[in-house]
Amino acid sequence: MIGKMLGNRYEILEKLGGGGMAIVYKGKDTYLNRLVTIKVLRPEFTSDEDFIRRFRREAQAVASLSHPNIVNIHDVGQEDGVHYLVMEYVPGDNLKVIIKKRGPLSPEEAVRFTVQVCEALEHAHQNNIVHRDVKPHNILVTEEGRAKLTDFGIALEATAATITRTDTIMGSVHYLSPEQVRGETATARSDIYAVGILLYEMLTGRHPYSGDTPIAVALKHVQETPRPVNEVNPEVPEELAAVVMRAIEKDPRHRYQSAGELARHLEMAFDDTSQATVVIPAGEIARRAAAARPETEEMKADAVSEAGAARSRRWVWVAVLVLLAGLLAGGVYGFYNYYLNVPEITVPDVIGKPVEQAKAELEALGLEVKTVERYSDEEPGIVIAQDYGPEKPKVKPPRVITLTVSKGVELRKVPDLYGLTVSDAEYKLRAAGLVPAQPAEDYHPEMEPGRVFKQSPAAGESVPKGSTVQFTISMGPEPKMQVVPDLTGKTLEEAREILKDLNLVLNEKDIKYSFNPNYFRNQIIGQIPDPNTEVEEGTAITVVLNSAPGPVERGAVVKIKDEIPNDGRAHLVEIVVNDLEGRSVQYSDSHTYGDKINQRITYTGHGVVQVFIDGKLIMEEELPQ
Repeated sequence: MIGKMLGNRYEILEKLGGGGMAIVYKGKDTYLNRLVTIKVLRPEFTSDEDFIRRFRREAQAVASLSHPNIVNIHDVGQEDGVHYLVMEYVPGDNLKVIIKKRGPLSPEEAVRFTVQVCEALEHAHQNNIVHRDVKPHNILVTEEGRAKLTDFGIALEATAATITRTDTIMGSVHYLSPEQVRGETATARSDIYAVGILLYEMLTGRHPYSGDTPIAVALKHVQETPRPVNEVNPEVPEELAAVVMRAIEKDPRHRYQSAGELARHLEMAFDDTSQATVVIPAGEIARRAAAARPETEEMKADAVSEAGAARSRRWVWVAVLVLLAGLLAGGVYGFYNYYLNVPEITVPDVIGKPVEQAKAELEALGLEVKTVERYSDEEPGIVIAQDYGPEKPKVKPPRVITLTVSKGVELRKVPDLYGLTVSDAEYKLRAAGLVPAQPAEDYHPEMEPGRVFKQSPAAGESVPKGSTVQFTISMGPEPKMQVVPDLTGKTLEEAREILKDLNLVLNEKDIKYSFNPNYFRNQIIGQIPDPNTEVEEGTAITVVLNSAPGPVERGAVVKIKDEIPNDGRAHLVEIVVNDLEGRSVQYSDSHTYGDKINQRITYTGHGVVQVFIDGKLIMEEELPQ
């Protein structure tokens, strides 16, 4: 599927994962030039009308929803038997991966993610959509820390007659509600149960129920009660643990009745666990007050004699009850005005502002502010994300808003690479959070070949994490150049000595042969590289030796007449032959004007004869071959 174009618009780039019903790919919308997530129904289900209906149901379910904590759907289509959904691309990990990497999350972070999931479910439930498969695998966490609910593949309208099939339990077994295990209709409170299991897992790093088989796990949802969260993880506040345990009550009637109610109790339990307000009904106060009066047999016996005292005591209790009722009324009134009769406000967008300014704006509205820091490209102290903003529903103060504040660019110190091999240099850079560039090569008079002798940025310099570091490895000392001599006519021994003087070498392993009758046997008649070519010192020169037996000796007659000067003196006459055997003086004698010389000479192969008078060349001719 990689590289395939769907709908003449969506290009599949890479596989992201898959579930039992579909395979998920990363893709590109070529019209809008943006990344998307493409969910493709598995080929084995394309002929199953039930799976196709469920696949289309997901598109219909998500299309009816619009919420910042729900992954949006962009398109749905079918092409050549391929059924696909195109959804918003969310970079980052799913919550399951985060839990596996980090173990138990902090109560603050777990509550923040859970509240966001509850807000997404509240929106879905208000639109009569029950998710039925809430689990950490289906919750994507953006790079800014926002949770987004996805995969409504088995969701169904809450008004449908039957949501759970009688022959198959839909949903992931670790997060199934007891009523789903029994095959009953799943409701919004079934999603709340799954959220409670999810929160339990985030706070403890493990499932509340485990077993050898899926059936064993499913039965535990019906039959067993898990250990309280704060026993598994003592860092979890008792009030927060109580909220978790109520969310996973076996009986749906005893759970929270809506996702919004669960979210509110989570915020109250976490925000101020030490100052929780307890409201006791007036009737309960009266019952406890009455129960506080001890009534023994001895008191009954003395009742008549102490009637006056009893009447006095009754008036005291009446006064106490009136006082308690007044206090209760004042407390209810105060609670109503402080917590309930508070106008809702829209949380302003403070991203991009200095953190002190952002805190001042939010606190001026009665909101509380918490901050976390993260490295980013923004300058330090600037707000780069907020967990609740103006695009969400209005809230009542004092709501806690978590701001993510930039720590600036994360800097890393460049390690010293001098003298390292390429593999060691690359390893050291990656370990420091830096990126090694393709190494360059250059000559160095001292550094061993293959080792680093130069880098940029310099060692010890601080640079942003992920920066590229350039480095250069040595090729050894820069070689000198020499001109290749002409070795034609030389023997191997002569060529070896000539090349040695020039810091060149004879290629002894690849001596070639050729036939040339004009040279002696084993004389050099060719070479590679050619004469007068410039090469590096140390270059090997390949030579071609003559395999022919060599030329025979020939003879010729040199005639000299009227070339001697007429000056009355004697002059030295020399006849010199240059042939394959070299230069030889074959005649030398004194003559005067008028002398005639007819001198026979011999030569081998190609030759040239020269005549000198008193050392001056007066004639030069090539000899016939």
